[in-house]
Amino acid sequence: MLRSLNHKTPPLLFNLNFNNLTSFHSRLKITQAFSSAVSPPSKAIIYESHGQPDAVTKLVDIPGVKVKENDVCVKMLAAPINPSDINRIQGVYPVRPEPPAVGGYEGVGEVHSVGAAVTAFSPGDWVIPSPPSFGTWQTYIVKDQNVWHKVNKGVPMEYAATITVNPLTALLMLEDCVTLNSGDAIVQNGATSMVGQCVIQLAKSRGIHNINIIRDRPGVDEVKERLKDLGADEVFTESELEVKNVKSLLGGIPEPALGFNCVGGNSASLVLKFLRQGGTMVTYGGMSKKPVTVSTSAFIFKELSLRGFWLQNWLSTDKAQEGREMIDRLLGLVHEGKLKYKMELTPFTDFNTALDKALGKLGSQPKQVIKF
Repeated sequence: MLRSLNHKTPPLLFNLNFNNLTSFHSRLKITQAFSSAVSPPSKAIIYESHGQPDAVTKLVDIPGVKVKENDVCVKMLAAPINPSDINRIQGVYPVRPEPPAVGGYEGVGEVHSVGAAVTAFSPGDWVIPSPPSFGTWQTYIVKDQNVWHKVNKGVPMEYAATITVNPLTALLMLEDCVTLNSGDAIVQNGATSMVGQCVIQLAKSRGIHNINIIRDRPGVDEVKERLKDLGADEVFTESELEVKNVKSLLGGIPEPALGFNCVGGNSASLVLKFLRQGGTMVTYGGMSKKPVTVSTSAFIFKELSLRGFWLQNWLSTDKAQEGREMIDRLLGLVHEGKLKYKMELTPFTDFNTALDKALGKLGSQPKQVIKF
């Protein structure tokens, strides 16, 4: 058995003088140390060039890699397919790895093994890359211990896997853009998105009214009811807002001080129409691929402000620890049943189906989360 192990271990093992070891137990400890110094082989979704994800991605086998003294080897449990993941593969996202690359940006895994100098993590811990890190669509990942943040194993894995990109965006926009107090109001489009669902619940938890704009679609009454179950005060379709004065629809809700736009085009203009004097609209996406247009009078007479929000910029500053604390807050809300959103767990073996759903080929679908 030892001859077989020696054959597979790194050359350094041949430099050991086994004659100086005093017991079989000592030999076993050394053998185990070296056998755990390499990660298990991994299966990964990679792309070797930019292009449409369903055309350029493929499943490959990756050999194990060395686990250095400060490294943590993580067996991935789940990872989502986010719009930004698709954009990175297409080559249109501002920050992206150069191909060949493994897809994915966030996820959750279980510690498989740790390097000799690692004391903060133990096998069995659940961890997420925080800030997020490229390459989460694979079964095993080895990265420096500073990349990983330990999370509560008491939350469903799909929430731990998706807590960073969308829920953290919602929380930061609510807390960092404009000072809001209980009784204030916000307005947003894209309310059925994961960020939109989180905004509704986080606003409600603070006593902030929320007005929500969704696109016209089949089954719209069911969608409205689902959003109101989450805590939405009002939900309007775009066609319902084709009136001269949208603020007449507010009833007793105050004019919003803050608006969120992830769509652009006419939908963004509707957000602006709701805003009060001196209000602010924050744009964090552009799903319609149409520009945001603002009338001159809105700037001059309403003194509206427009700004953007990109989580990547916030995370690229010295905000890592603050971000981790906010993630823990969000996971606490999940654990208490106060934060939820619609997702679908799909086995890794069915990745192509999940990708088709994420690309919109199969109609409106929940967030796709890959289960490894």
